[in-house]
Amino acid sequence: MAKPSDNKVPKIRFKGYGAEWTEDKLGERVAFFSGLTYSPRNVRNAGTLVLRSSNVKDGEIVNADNVYVDPKIVNSKNVELGDIAVVVRNGSRSLIGKHAQVKKRMDNTVIGAFMTGIQSERPAFTNALLDSHQFDKEIAKNLGATINQITTGVFKKMVFHFPSPDEQSLIGEYFQELDQAIALHQQKHDKLVTLKQAMLQKLFPQPSTTTPEIRFKGFSKPWSVEKLHHFIEVSTEKNMDGAFGKEHVLSVSGDVGVVNQIEFQGRSFAGKSVQNYGVVKHRYIVYTKSPLKANPFGIIKTNLHDDGIVSTLYAIYKPKPQTDSVFVQYYFELDRRLNSYLKPLVNKGAKNDMKVSDENALLGKVIFPEKAEQQKIANYFLKLDELISKHAIQLAKFKQLKSACLERMFV
Repeated sequence: MAKPSDNKVPKIRFKGYGAEWTEDKLGERVAFFSGLTYSPRNVRNAGTLVLRSSNVKDGEIVNADNVYVDPKIVNSKNVELGDIAVVVRNGSRSLIGKHAQVKKRMDNTVIGAFMTGIQSERPAFTNALLDSHQFDKEIAKNLGATINQITTGVFKKMVFHFPSPDEQSLIGEYFQELDQAIALHQQKHDKLVTLKQAMLQKLFPQPSTTTPEIRFKGFSKPWSVEKLHHFIEVSTEKNMDGAFGKEHVLSVSGDVGVVNQIEFQGRSFAGKSVQNYGVVKHRYIVYTKSPLKANPFGIIKTNLHDDGIVSTLYAIYKPKPQTDSVFVQYYFELDRRLNSYLKPLVNKGAKNDMKVSDENALLGKVIFPEKAEQQKIANYFLKLDELISKHAIQLAKFKQLKSACLERMFV
């Protein structure tokens, strides 16, 4: 790819193309069509599918909160292969401009009234154009002051730069292949996350039962109901000798678990001195006494990384000989199980802080198997998390590549 410097051409181009791009209004290059207006009385359990904002996710058309209407009231055109559905009105300003290209035949399907449809001779290029930063700028410039919407009239007048038809086709094909790779990794990632959620249900007993639905071969004993202090105990080791500095300060993320603050958040939030911080060794357990959205009573995670330290806001526990500490993390991974365990033990203060001692947080009852089965379950989820992480990393790389290409391949 050549790299011209003229501001009427992109920074990166396919070999053989050097002409300037032409500035034009979008309405001169594509055709627009309107969505269907319907009322609640038109909604049916089956019928014509109406694509709405919820059906557009990560640049793809998805099944989510589908709405069907009586086909008899439909007076707008059916979507066709290559059409682009764009959200043009929504309660959230950030969703304006969200869009997706129809990539497969969708019979008996229309777009909703808060969407606009675009038909283009080169839909892959047009779809990529709407992914570009220039479209974001046009939205910000033309968004209604009081209502979160862009009208079709305004949409048509948005100005972009266009290359020759052949170059449009090449650019469109490139981004289409990139989108396919992103969608593939997204699907694999989502399937693994769904599998994990299902197995968190099936590999642990349901309430009022002592055995899970699925067990590994060789295990059949009922699980034991005990107070948590039977399996783990409070660790009181402090960083008094200063062996750990601010670069070793850890915190807890609901999604990721125990993390190094600097590596995860870009900086340390520790105070001037970290001598009174608690030492968290590898595979020790941390309870953060801070409410999160899904976990109003805090979260319990195991340190799967190097030794570190945490502030006095955290409780630290070490596993007893009969306990695999990684199993403890996965036992509490399910929000419902974690909240039901902590709720009877925790009182919230006036500032929404957690009023529970490190020892009292262990007084709730849990149901655990023997250590060998704990280890089997823990290793299964560790491998599953490793696969999820690999796909998440690949997905992030492809998205970063796409963002960089959108910046350099459009004017």
